[in-house]
Amino acid sequence: MKETDLLQTVKERMGIEALNDMQRQALDAWKTGGGDLILYSPTGTGKTLAFSLCVLQAVKPPMQRLQAVVLSPSRELVMQTAEILRSLAAGYKVTPCYGGHAVTDEKASLAVVPDIIVATPGRLLDHQRRGHIDLSGTRLLVLDEMDKSLELGFEDEMRQLLKHMPRLNRRILASATVLDDVPDYVRLHNPFTLNVLDETIQPSERITVWQVPSDSKDKLDTLRQLLLSLDGGKTIVFANFRESAERIHQWLVKNRIDAGLYHGALEQQDRERVIAMLNNGSINVLVSTDLASRGLDIDTVDHIIHYHLPVSSQAYVHRNGRTARVEARGNAYVITAPGETFPDWLTLDAQFDLHPAARMPRASMSTLYFQAGKKEKLSRGDILGFIVANADVAASDIGRIDVRDHYSLAAVPRQRVQDVLQHIKDAKIKGKKVRISLLK
Repeated sequence: MKETDLLQTVKERMGIEALNDMQRQALDAWKTGGGDLILYSPTGTGKTLAFSLCVLQAVKPPMQRLQAVVLSPSRELVMQTAEILRSLAAGYKVTPCYGGHAVTDEKASLAVVPDIIVATPGRLLDHQRRGHIDLSGTRLLVLDEMDKSLELGFEDEMRQLLKHMPRLNRRILASATVLDDVPDYVRLHNPFTLNVLDETIQPSERITVWQVPSDSKDKLDTLRQLLLSLDGGKTIVFANFRESAERIHQWLVKNRIDAGLYHGALEQQDRERVIAMLNNGSINVLVSTDLASRGLDIDTVDHIIHYHLPVSSQAYVHRNGRTARVEARGNAYVITAPGETFPDWLTLDAQFDLHPAARMPRASMSTLYFQAGKKEKLSRGDILGFIVANADVAASDIGRIDVRDHYSLAAVPRQRVQDVLQHIKDAKIKGKKVRISLLK
């Protein structure tokens, strides 16, 4: 695609008037270099858009042949990247492949060969082994979050996938942290490294890090007082273990705080739903393991709480990277138990004085669950029109609507949700009866 067309599409479909310096440098290096590109840039600076523009600048017109593969280490990153590419790549078929939903749906999507596949390594290798896709003609490969993609847990899968892409002529490797050595099996060719980690204003420079001392080893009551002391906004609470995240979540819900839970043992639909609820205002707090530190498409996060000290400086950077994205500011809070010591890489700015309110404001919205989605030919417009036509609620009062493959979510004002549900639960949408319920 021509650069002028790409930039106009970015403006029209994403509302971005101009590329930032990193994105401009990446696109220029990709156009003029001719070899591979290694991109190091801080979390939240727009790396996904940067490499997406490089991909679309390089691919030829649609030809019903696989041209490019983007590999990401998590389902959430795959969905986010695929959404950006789809919004920019008019006329190109972009197919996401990731675990947690039916292989048969993806097989059907691959029946007509896509121009671009965005996938987790394991799921793409599974499709290759089943004969659903031929990777041998792929010319362009992107490794997103390459520090994660190339670590030991993915090494076997990555080696096998790259063996099935013998005709690669260009590669893009992107990360927020520098990788000491790129494995030989990646077969880098004339790589150009663009490292703007030092040139860019780091998110850490826009984040105030507060110490929150806890009087006891069990930090739950301190966490509650901290949440009651914050001035609203979205908050992510990080714990080191799934069991701890579940315990914290249960305790917060018991104390009437609108919180959601996120970790790797949950079903994919449950993980998608809770992120949608955080984005649409149905919950204020997300309790998670480090899984939520990368790749999630979450609107502005105001507060990061480290219930447990992170296990490494890298984990700390990625956790804090969920706030202060692009040019925004943010806050991180480190709850410390008596006698707990700090690693050398953790620097505190000040101690936070708790001033808890009597109660935390409830979330402003509630989420309706529709048991039908894209595969049942539902769209956001269908759902919006359906609610407005059957319930006494204005279109402007309806919040975010998310449409997935086989279900949809719609946010409505919390104080009106029962009335809205009562009016629409027996109505038909596009001539069909769809099960509708309140998502909790």
